[in-house]
Amino acid sequence: MLLSSLHTRRVSLGNEKPVVSFCFDDFPRTAYTVGGAILEDLGVRGTYYVAMGLMNRHNHLGVQFKLEDLDSLLADGHELASHTFSHVSCRSVPFQVFEEDVCKGRVAICDFTGHDAINFSYPYGHVSMTAKNAIGAGMSSCRGIYGGVNGPMTDLNLLRANSLYGDVDRFAEFESLVTDNERQKGWLIFYTHDVRSHPSPFGCTPQLLERIVSLTLERGFSVLPVEEVTGPVQAGSPQPPAYEHHAERLRIRL
Repeated sequence: MLLSSLHTRRVSLGNEKPVVSFCFDDFPRTAYTVGGAILEDLGVRGTYYVAMGLMNRHNHLGVQFKLEDLDSLLADGHELASHTFSHVSCRSVPFQVFEEDVCKGRVAICDFTGHDAINFSYPYGHVSMTAKNAIGAGMSSCRGIYGGVNGPMTDLNLLRANSLYGDVDRFAEFESLVTDNERQKGWLIFYTHDVRSHPSPFGCTPQLLERIVSLTLERGFSVLPVEEVTGPVQAGSPQPPAYEHHAERLRIRL
């Protein structure tokens, strides 16, 4: 895949044991009220990639997050990460429009919560060469939806991630990924959207999420939010520009 070989920012994970992160995109309320509760009951935390323009809306994923959910999940120790403002694809608009929406999303998160969301995921998993190069330079990490295990050398400009969709009838295929990561001592990232008994095609049931999280804990994985993985491996490397930089750029452009 050409995207994997250009504009890379490779770091060594150096894991002594396998790592896994559980991520929720957009995010529907059930990702936090149900999914977050499952993680917390098992003593771990996740990463929520939020597109602020979806707040208080309702769509095919169900009711979207509310403002109070943002402060609550941060208080619970989960990570709040960036997913643009409008949930726009970098392939559907000119790059400058996409870049401004990324900037607007990060600024909005900080304005509402005081938290600078320095990790990012591409809406729809759509990535372009231009976006990977430019957005990657401004974030601690950028996550796609290309499957597989990260490591031992990992591209922070395009983290690999695996969809966690459906019900427990798909458990075996997800268990296989866990086994691969156990053998490689790499970093496995799962992502989903809504978490409910009858999920959308882009969500999962509570039973599936609980079984996969429990499995990784039984296998001795470190279960960490994305920021707790990317932070240590970037020690001594240039850090992404802070919120104030993006806020100033946004004021100039608008």
